[in-house]
Amino acid sequence: MKNIFPYAVCSLLLFTALNASGQVYRGAPAKINDLVHTRLDLNVDYNKCYVYGKAWLTLKPHFYPTDSLRIDAKGMDIKDISLVERGKLTPLKFSYNSLTIQVQLNRVYRAGEAYTVYIGYTAKPNNLDVADGAHGLYFINPTGIEKGKPTQLWTTGEPDDNSAWFPTIDQPNQKCTDEISLTVPGKYVTLSNGRLATQVKHPDGTRTDTWKMELPQSPYLFMIAAGDFKIIKDSWKGKLVNYYLEPQYAADAKAIFGNTPEAMSFFSKILGVDFPWNKYAQIRVRDFNGGMENTTATEFNEDGESSPRELADLPYQSGNVHELFHQWFGDYVTCESWSNLPLNESLADLGEILWAEYKYGQDVADEHMYKGIQGYLNNTAEWKENLIRFDYAKKQDMFDGVTYQKGGRILNMLRHYLGNAAFYKGLHLYLTTHAFGNADAQQLRLAMEEASGLDLNWFFNQWFYGSGHPVLDISYYWNTATKTESVYLQQTQDGKAFILPMAVDLYTGSKKRRFQLWMRDKTDTLNFPMRFKPDLVNVDAEKTTIVKKTDHKTLGEFAFQYAHAPLYVDRSEAIDAASASQTDTIAQHILIRALDDRYYGLRIKTMRALDMTNTAIRNVAIPVLHQLAVSDFSNLARAEAIATLAKLRLPENRALFEAVLASSTSYAVQAAALQGIQITEPNEAFTLAKKYERDSKGKLRDAIIGIYCQSGGDAEWTYVYDNFDDPASVLQYSFTGKFATLTGTVPNPVFAQQGIRAIGDLVIELKKYDKLNRFIEILNQVKADRLKLNDAVSAAFADQAIIRLKTAIASSAK
Repeated sequence: MKNIFPYAVCSLLLFTALNASGQVYRGAPAKINDLVHTRLDLNVDYNKCYVYGKAWLTLKPHFYPTDSLRIDAKGMDIKDISLVERGKLTPLKFSYNSLTIQVQLNRVYRAGEAYTVYIGYTAKPNNLDVADGAHGLYFINPTGIEKGKPTQLWTTGEPDDNSAWFPTIDQPNQKCTDEISLTVPGKYVTLSNGRLATQVKHPDGTRTDTWKMELPQSPYLFMIAAGDFKIIKDSWKGKLVNYYLEPQYAADAKAIFGNTPEAMSFFSKILGVDFPWNKYAQIRVRDFNGGMENTTATEFNEDGESSPRELADLPYQSGNVHELFHQWFGDYVTCESWSNLPLNESLADLGEILWAEYKYGQDVADEHMYKGIQGYLNNTAEWKENLIRFDYAKKQDMFDGVTYQKGGRILNMLRHYLGNAAFYKGLHLYLTTHAFGNADAQQLRLAMEEASGLDLNWFFNQWFYGSGHPVLDISYYWNTATKTESVYLQQTQDGKAFILPMAVDLYTGSKKRRFQLWMRDKTDTLNFPMRFKPDLVNVDAEKTTIVKKTDHKTLGEFAFQYAHAPLYVDRSEAIDAASASQTDTIAQHILIRALDDRYYGLRIKTMRALDMTNTAIRNVAIPVLHQLAVSDFSNLARAEAIATLAKLRLPENRALFEAVLASSTSYAVQAAALQGIQITEPNEAFTLAKKYERDSKGKLRDAIIGIYCQSGGDAEWTYVYDNFDDPASVLQYSFTGKFATLTGTVPNPVFAQQGIRAIGDLVIELKKYDKLNRFIEILNQVKADRLKLNDAVSAAFADQAIIRLKTAIASSAK
């Protein structure tokens, strides 16, 4: 111990100094002991929601000699800790504070000298008292009492939650191989990292599956899952690619996950590193939040368990490839600390962009990029955050729009600056240099510099270690005397000037000239001598810069931009400009032309922007909208055209809506048609809703619920309530007001009280305390509606729910 005393003192002094300055430095965790191998023997108790575990941790000192070991273990009963030597167990002294175990080893161990520690324990994840509700291992309907929900078990460990179900050093800069033996009822299918090595059936009807992971991974990437799943087999270059779904969705597995082998080939090719693991499995589980890229075994929530009809209404799939790209960035090479999380998540976000560009085309990729940039720009709280942050308050703060959307687009800027060849070579060097290890952002910079031969300190300092973005004002002046086009650029953000390399395109008729320029100061003037005034000057022509922009073009210039500049953002900007000036004939021309844009996303955007009270627009747009409603190849665009026509409340559109409702296989299109009928014929819409209820998912389900909430009664209650009360339902928050309307008017008081309880539970479970006043208003309205029905009991029940909400908010404040 005394050999590392000077090191410990230095660390303590540094920590104290940083605290004195008001900041906390969140660097990479010190590596005293390195995990080498983890072996787990797990037996699941579904009744108690316990896991009875045995763990064998093989470790070795990283560099300095040590006679102690610190292990993360949250909320466990620790039965025994012993040293394993020549097959014998020697008890070790330890202390435990419910979060970490401090173990006193039997002697001093030196670098390279391996030792194995045995831990007998019981994990009780449901008993953990954690503010964010994360407890690593989740029992779903463990005793089978919830109607319509299967019994499942699954885990998710990021950032440090896996130590709630097995003891480990729960840090991203630890890596080890592992072997997990999981004993569950024999009827269940299991999944874990690596390969299924053995299966052993037991006389009591249970079965033990042993999974072996023979390449190193970080502890937060360990996973187990068990339940009634159907395995659909696929392959990539001889490697298993399996899809785990509930049996009723198994027939649609290839539709849900079928792009996986193609995406594995695409990413392997551009990176020059083949998919590095022995298999790839994807599983959809109940009540899961998002997706998790466990090594070789990615988890998703059940929202993606979709029928072909539902899948046909999706614009494109990006979540699957986000998690797949993590198998290289996050799993193969892992960020060394959560401060460097963008090396995992920003790169995975970039993977979505690269896949969209390859698979679906430039417009889809550009829309995805643009919406991500706007999401960041519209969240002013994130403007102050660096991409790489060494001063976050808690790890979860790193999982935000800066790390994801902004970070992915920063990397995309770097790709455009370097060019694809150099950028992909840089990613290849990064991956091969740090394979099965860890890295920080500087190591990504060094790889990109080696690949390109360019100094990139300025880029990383500005975008990785700095916050904010440029706020750019652009104006133009044509000097007739000197025949010079001047472009005035001004960065108006507070603080530093951003260094901005950018392409500027000048259009004269059908001819375009591109200039590659740099803006290095807060203000700059670009002068272009020309024979004629240009029809358009397009600054940042590649539209990749993260910038909040005010561009002083005329509507005529925006019309030219829409017609001649090729990118999604060019056309989107023109539509925005036209939308703000719809009484202008040039703006009207842009919008009508954009109804026939080559990309359905911009057709939808234009339809949503149309001012249909403007006679000039309405008269030209109606025939176009009718055509789109009938024949647009995009279901989403067809649905939007129907919704736009419905707002006109014209009885003559009813025949169109009825025809579309009867003939379309799209839930989105049928929903729009049904809602269109409801506007002018609510009774007919109610009758049709009863007809289509039998096969209603997605937007059609939402439309039917809306109709039932407005016009339904006891007979419709179960359909509405079951959908509202489903924890996985996206309806819970957005439909609360409509659900409350039915709760207030449903004849049966038992149903009313059921609805009142569901609304109150929603607020407490989702912690929507910031909207408490709104929910109290909703419940007061329910109370008033029940009193109109002379239902004093339900009205009193609403009063009790309000008191419960106020008590919950008071309790949370403490």
